[in-house]
Amino acid sequence: MDRKILICDDQPIIHETLGVYLREEGYEAISAFNGKEAIEKFESQNPTLIILDIMMPVMSGIEVCREIRQQSRVPIIMLTAKGEEIDRVLGLELGADDYIVKPFSIREVIARIKSVLRRYLSQADEPPKALKLGGLEVDLANYSVKINGDAVRFTPKEVEILEMLASHPGKVFSREQILSRIWGYDYFGDTRAVDTQIKRIRQKFPHGGLGFAINTVYGIGYKFELTE
Repeated sequence: MDRKILICDDQPIIHETLGVYLREEGYEAISAFNGKEAIEKFESQNPTLIILDIMMPVMSGIEVCREIRQQSRVPIIMLTAKGEEIDRVLGLELGADDYIVKPFSIREVIARIKSVLRRYLSQADEPPKALKLGGLEVDLANYSVKINGDAVRFTPKEVEILEMLASHPGKVFSREQILSRIWGYDYFGDTRAVDTQIKRIRQKFPHGGLGFAINTVYGIGYKFELTE
């Protein structure tokens, strides 16, 4: 497996500091100093993981994350300044796998990289089977969804949440459980990302005659239920 880490940040000190420690851990560090360069390096270098700062010139980290997620599931760790909670939630909604708040410790960054890569590689080693339930078909291998035979476009995180809930009809999942399972880390307080994802999933369901629904269990979370 390649061990290329693409660092996207406009501060040279971030590249210098992270680069030293990443190389000590056996990774190759690739640098991009603005959003446009980040896209170019992603396409030309095929990194194993991307560290992506939200605040960058030319294109923001949010825009870069959105564009990359349209074509790849490569793990993305967002860097955010303290207090940028709205941007942090948006990054998670767009499909980032984790986030780290500046200023950060190098040990934390290395630990997060290893954790995200372990989760990503374990998923890749076990190709998931397509889930078929009533009129719903969710294929995690291709990140595709069909409803009553018609393809409906969902983001990668939306597909993962839908598959998680639909795989256990009637089971209630808390927001914290969904956050931990889908993003792969312990609860940090961003359950609004889950609520927003559920809202967007529901909006993509055709109206009427579905035979299934994602219902809110107030004060707890959500469950997938067959209605016919």
